[in-house]
Amino acid sequence: MALRTTSGKHEDFRKGRGAALNPEGRFEKTGREAFDDGWAHDKAENERALKTQIIEEKAASIISRNNSPDIPFTQSINPYQGCEHGCSYCYARPTHAYRNLSPGIDFETRIFAKVNAASLLRKELSKPGYKCEVISLGANTDAYQPAERKLGITRGILEVCAEFNQPVGIVTKNALVERDLDILARMSRQRLANVFISVNNLDHDIARRLEPRCSAPARRLQAVRALADAGVPVGVLVAPVIPFMNDDQIEAVLQAAYEAGATQAGYVLLRLPYEVKTLFRDWLERHYPLKAKHVMSRVHAMRGGRDNDPAFVSRMRGQGEFAALLSKRFAIAKRRIGFDARDRMQRNSTLDTTRFRVPGAVSGQLALF
Repeated sequence: MALRTTSGKHEDFRKGRGAALNPEGRFEKTGREAFDDGWAHDKAENERALKTQIIEEKAASIISRNNSPDIPFTQSINPYQGCEHGCSYCYARPTHAYRNLSPGIDFETRIFAKVNAASLLRKELSKPGYKCEVISLGANTDAYQPAERKLGITRGILEVCAEFNQPVGIVTKNALVERDLDILARMSRQRLANVFISVNNLDHDIARRLEPRCSAPARRLQAVRALADAGVPVGVLVAPVIPFMNDDQIEAVLQAAYEAGATQAGYVLLRLPYEVKTLFRDWLERHYPLKAKHVMSRVHAMRGGRDNDPAFVSRMRGQGEFAALLSKRFAIAKRRIGFDARDRMQRNSTLDTTRFRVPGAVSGQLALF
């Protein structure tokens, strides 16, 4: 694995990776710094060192719960920790620090896969005290990242959800979600599934730098159409909105998603918690050095003078004049394009928690025997 650095200097950058740094997580007690020891390093060896490593593990529990007032769900499942998509802005990067791994290159090259997720979920849903609420898939890291194509952990989770009539909402930026249309379409007919596709711009040059291993924007829009054609309620999430980087494309993304069949739309302002601010600043300097100061200046204007605002509600939308203008602009675009009217027509697509049942359970007095 590439050496880490705390000096702020670039490590040997790899094509197809979002981070060029591998800083220590904030919980580590020791620090290391990369330096040139005078020896020539074999390029092929370095390339091998940065190949993605999938670590299969048995999780102890599978449903995470939160009571955050600005998140529209209380239950979530993350089949993977770490994400190969390599988005430099990813707010989940700091979670790798809990494993004494770096939120940088480690986060996108060392992926932990919860291979017992489906069996754990079946046990948790079968518990007598379980209260059915919508489960969000991909709330932290993408449930359809490249490892899913081979491992099928997310598909196994969906199969269990379908078996229990457990409603599930999905957020992803990978067209691999199309693979599970058979399950999602069947669940949608009972109002048990919906999907949001994250599309924050339509410029493929920006996308390949910003989200190097995600599906291309055009391919994600194709997934929106495929989901809509299959009867799956699908929305678009413009996230994150980055000032001077992709904010000029909001209307174009909304229009394209609407034409593809999306019924809802939302956005999230760029968030830079903990180590993410250093990684994103480095990414900006490498790819868009002439824009870097302008981007961060506007971020500060929308974050109370800081890189990040951790407060509930404002962390998603920002604060101040520019944040208010962005919110108003997004609302006007949604209404003009037709999202508001289409959303009203689709109100019956709200996920239904009343259908939940434990397969094989006997109701009434016979359950005593």
